[in-house]
Amino acid sequence: MARRPKTTPRRSRISPRTAALVVLCVVSVALFANLVPIHSALYGTPVPLSFLLGAALCVAPLLAISHPRWATALLGVAVFTVPLIVDREHASHAPWPWSVPALLAFVVFVGVITFRHGIRFGSIALIIGVIASLTSPLLRPDMVSSPAAAGNATADTIVTVSLGAAMLLIAALVAGRLRVAEELTREKEHSALEQSRRALVEERTRIARELHDVVAHSMSVIQVQASTARYRLPEIGDVAAAEFDDIAATARGSLTEMRRLLGVLRTEDQSTELTPQQGIDDVPALVDSIRRAGVEVGLMIEGGDTASAAAPGVQIATFRIIQEALSNAVRHAPGARIAVRLHADAETIRIRVHNAAPPRTPDGHGTGYGLRGMRERAELLGGSLSARADSDGGWTVEASLPLAVDGAPRTSESLTGASGTDKENP
Repeated sequence: MARRPKTTPRRSRISPRTAALVVLCVVSVALFANLVPIHSALYGTPVPLSFLLGAALCVAPLLAISHPRWATALLGVAVFTVPLIVDREHASHAPWPWSVPALLAFVVFVGVITFRHGIRFGSIALIIGVIASLTSPLLRPDMVSSPAAAGNATADTIVTVSLGAAMLLIAALVAGRLRVAEELTREKEHSALEQSRRALVEERTRIARELHDVVAHSMSVIQVQASTARYRLPEIGDVAAAEFDDIAATARGSLTEMRRLLGVLRTEDQSTELTPQQGIDDVPALVDSIRRAGVEVGLMIEGGDTASAAAPGVQIATFRIIQEALSNAVRHAPGARIAVRLHADAETIRIRVHNAAPPRTPDGHGTGYGLRGMRERAELLGGSLSARADSDGGWTVEASLPLAVDGAPRTSESLTGASGTDKENP
């Protein structure tokens, strides 16, 4: 016996959004871990203020994801305050007004808020950074008292503004590219759905065309020949003429059914009215049409009022199941007696169609499509269907259908009519 290959468990994939959030958290923590000691040691900022302002700068990118206005306000307070509380003696040889960690935190903030909320919020953040860079020398002139210090401050400001503007542009381009990709993906999905729908419509139209050109034409010929038989063949008797009239009526009914089917197939929006044209009340007429063909059929309907109040889908399914079962019995058990029993109570409709053993063996066997169609009708309504050969050589089809489908309301008569009209038509 061949051994089944071992299947390796599939690894759970992390979504890109979750991965980006994790990376942003790591970057914020790393910036905070560097900003606090650098400002405390190199810039002489008190440790408590370094913690508070460092937290404000590093938390602002995370807060910008969901609250851009609050994040922008928090960033503005931090970038205006940090350059003003430095000690001149400690910061004389360090970059000012932006330290390296503060500059990186500002650039990350501009990128996050631009990517998440658009270029307008990103431009506001960049303008705040520019204003803070230009205002700090005015409020702390001692930090730019010498030409060298002023040159360093100017270079630091230019670098910060340049990196911020570059990040603004990159984030806007990436966000736009991703939005275009999402729109293209949605458009491809829509196009694929439309293409499949068009293929379905074309296939339905092709089937309808074949049915119209072949089956409907043949049925029309049968109907015309049967209707004109009494005029074309004057030698036939009254019994034969009546038989031809029955054939013509059956052909006309089949053509009506064919037209309804073609209407369904040719409806492109698939919203055609599917209200059934035959129901349980039409079962006696169906049985009579089989009797006129010379078949002995017994019919018993129990709980007729309840059955007549069934949901429309149940009505048509009941009629079609009985119709197909009778057709199979006539085709595969010629000459056998058929018994049809329909019983309805407050919840269920039960159908039983039994034919006795045929007096002679039929010529061929069916393809089984009829049984499959009946079973599918029953299962679609939440019911069941069974078909089996009996020990005496007969055949029995039994189906059980719910009286109401998908919460369809039942009238008070249907709830109390289980013991209503019982009709027996032997």
